[in-house]
Amino acid sequence: MDNMQALRLESRHRPSPVDHPPQGKRRYKLIVEYDGTAYCGWQRQANGPSIQQALEEALARLTGEAVSVVGSSRTDAGVHARGLCAHVDSAARIPPEKISFALNTLLPPDIRVRESSEAPCGFHARYAARGKVYRYVFCNARHMCAIGRQYRAHVPLPLDVERMRLEAQSLLGTHDFSAFAASGSEAQSTVRTLYRVQVQRRGEDVEITVLGDGFLYNMVRILAGTLEEVGTGRREPGAIARAIHTGDRLALGHTAPACGLTLMAVLYGGDEEAALAYFKE
Repeated sequence: MDNMQALRLESRHRPSPVDHPPQGKRRYKLIVEYDGTAYCGWQRQANGPSIQQALEEALARLTGEAVSVVGSSRTDAGVHARGLCAHVDSAARIPPEKISFALNTLLPPDIRVRESSEAPCGFHARYAARGKVYRYVFCNARHMCAIGRQYRAHVPLPLDVERMRLEAQSLLGTHDFSAFAASGSEAQSTVRTLYRVQVQRRGEDVEITVLGDGFLYNMVRILAGTLEEVGTGRREPGAIARAIHTGDRLALGHTAPACGLTLMAVLYGGDEEAALAYFKE
């Protein structure tokens, strides 16, 4: 979409049947940043530590309550976030803006609550979300960088950024992205709208930034892996258009490593200007 000033984020979700906290409790909105390297993902799991688990345990220590943290997204193992949104209901009478400071004294250093506030009436971190911005970063150099390597995937072959940009245009708009869903996806619908895709070189880094109303399981990593293969010449241009048309996963490239992916922001009503800021040259 070239005219980003006309951007209008629409919700894909039906209203949640439970949009209000139980009587006697307040709903708090949290903006969470984390390095996902050491975690099995956002969602609480039996096979390893998760971001949700760490937050719930810290909140239980802070409030004395058994709480459930509802996240806007469920990032996979090794994926990072700068602006995942979550909410929690609590009877604690801690000033909302102070919760972030208190939680950060109880959380490990690779998880930080960047903001805390009282949620607007009827707010639900997942169902009120209108869009998400993800960024995938490749280190395009002969040798992988030592500093920041946990936030990049290495591509030693030269990447043709212009070729990648042209290929990425096929992603824009509303499509059935079933070819981009990894096995194990539980999505009821594979139709998504991508409003903006930007491919940009910054020194040795090549960044792919995408804004959509939602993303399927491994969708961004699959599109990043496909753009990488087109950029190195290992895959012919037109692969994305063919995959959207046929639904054939085999028309696309590999699933790029988790380490290169970061959830930059979750967007709600009125966040259109915030969305545009991620696409400045």
